[in-house]
Amino acid sequence: MPTPRRPKIGLALGSGSARGWSHIGVLRVLERAGIVPDVVCGTSIGALVGAAYAAGQLDRLEDWVRGLSWQSVMGLLDFTTLAGGLIQGERLLAFFRRHFEDRAFADLPVQFGAVATELANGREVWLREGSVVDAVRASMALPGLFTPAQMDGRLLVDGGLVNPVPVSLCRAMGADIVIAVDLNWDLIGRHLEMEAREQSPGVLASWLGRLPLGLGRVRSGAPREVATPTLSMFDVLGVSLNIMQVRITRSRLAGEPADVMVRPRLAQLALMDFHRGALAIAEGERVAGEVLREIESLLGPLQPGMRELTPPRE
Repeated sequence: MPTPRRPKIGLALGSGSARGWSHIGVLRVLERAGIVPDVVCGTSIGALVGAAYAAGQLDRLEDWVRGLSWQSVMGLLDFTTLAGGLIQGERLLAFFRRHFEDRAFADLPVQFGAVATELANGREVWLREGSVVDAVRASMALPGLFTPAQMDGRLLVDGGLVNPVPVSLCRAMGADIVIAVDLNWDLIGRHLEMEAREQSPGVLASWLGRLPLGLGRVRSGAPREVATPTLSMFDVLGVSLNIMQVRITRSRLAGEPADVMVRPRLAQLALMDFHRGALAIAEGERVAGEVLREIESLLGPLQPGMRELTPPRE
């Protein structure tokens, strides 16, 4: 009797800015359960975490994330007012080339793909060859915030504009079972509610508030009894992106459903709260643990040797 083929497992890591550190927690739960994705696809921050995993550098990424402070996040941002976005991204790109080995897609021990958007026509672009770091930079180029990335004569921006949770790319790369992580499912209205309660400036809002142009949080002269929250341009940008990505994700997943959905609850994290990684990682572990039995039931009783005990590393 022929040995049953092990189902090919795909992991779709969604966009969501600072909430994306929860992908690390999800991967840790799968790792401890001996479940190793054969295909990892990511959009935006999901591309960053997915690339680190596919290259066998998740430990290094997690150590770095847990050590981030407000000041170190600020130090990675090269602000500009001249070129298509507030942040050039070159300093961040140089950092990753220096601290995380830049490989070609073909050299990764795990199949990996990233999603970007072509600015000229809105086309979804699947990045599967060339420099992994360049692909991640393109996938994370949030319009208005990061300048577009130039690749092969095209201007590319954040893949979350067209495919926030890249289930379709996992399927195209041969995955039989797709586990998807949606970071934006519960966000509409939530961040505004929290801003009204907390009124604490985020990383970029704090920086912009020191500019003479006054682009940061501007408090009005309205009487104190007025309950309307004061919002920075980044509150508005973040909430607008949340609305867009929630709507697009719902539409895409209705036609291209995953087999298992993992949905962290991280509405309390603002757009650029990258220094709150420990909280996000813990939430990723929590929600992945809740659906672990569902994942294992889909995989079925695997034969000895069909499930690896650790992800491939060098």
